[in-house]
Amino acid sequence: MAIPVIDFSKLNGEERAKTLAEIAIACEEWGFFQLVNHGITDKLLKRVRKVCSEYYKVEREEDFKNSKAVKTLNDLVERKSGEKLENLDWEDVFLLTDDNEWPSKTPGFKETMVIYRSELKKLALKVMEVLDENLGLPKGYINKAFNGGEGENAFFGTKVSHYPPCPHPDLVNGLRAHTDAGGVILLFQDDKVGGLQILKDGQWIDVQPLPNAIVINTGDQIEVLSNGNYKSVWHRVNATLDGNRRSIASFYNPSPKATIAPTPQLIENTNREMEVEQPYPKFVFEDYMSVYAEQKFLPKEPRFRAVKAV
Repeated sequence: MAIPVIDFSKLNGEERAKTLAEIAIACEEWGFFQLVNHGITDKLLKRVRKVCSEYYKVEREEDFKNSKAVKTLNDLVERKSGEKLENLDWEDVFLLTDDNEWPSKTPGFKETMVIYRSELKKLALKVMEVLDENLGLPKGYINKAFNGGEGENAFFGTKVSHYPPCPHPDLVNGLRAHTDAGGVILLFQDDKVGGLQILKDGQWIDVQPLPNAIVINTGDQIEVLSNGNYKSVWHRVNATLDGNRRSIASFYNPSPKATIAPTPQLIENTNREMEVEQPYPKFVFEDYMSVYAEQKFLPKEPRFRAVKAV
């Protein structure tokens, strides 16, 4: 099995209906898909690869060698216990937002990533409009929900991660299995070093490296808004013996104060088809994040039950 690959440019031509259907199936059956011809230039993506790789070497690599992950793994190997580190990730991560301090020692990093984030945010909005259309919602419905109504209050962040070569990949996870808390996630993953997998039908499936593709997945908030039509999917990153995996994940999330709930018309549609107890409460996103912070690597269904309903 392979993650669906979708030519996003065909939305603007004669194959629009077919492409919409492909995205709908990808959201319903996979929760992950890869976009090609998405409108972000190869030239920009090449610059992003370059500055992010240099940033790790210049500003992060030495610190990682002295990190908790490295020290804990070394201690485990010395003890020869055969245990696996279940509460630690073999990951170096840095978050880029509009209001935090960005790396300053890597030439061209900020200039490149400002442009890249702007382009990714535009792509996120286009993807959400496609989700609106496929779910039968008014154009802009999801974005308005994420913004808490009118205005631009939604949160857009970018996580720059590296997964360095691991001497004992059988003893530690690159990133533990989880679903994403937020809305729409757009990943520019390494095109050479694999490791990302999703859980489908009880099997872990590789998200195959594809040059200059953007991997899209839907988070917990899309699951709630779609009343479960689009599920957030478990995924993980395996540590690898060779290669330094680069991963740049951008996420378009609700405003902390936004109220998230299943879309009323989708509740009606589901209730007509089957008699089930409503699994998703109405809640404020920051309340959900408080629960998620404690339960990120645990099953998601209890999170929905634990969050304070409004």
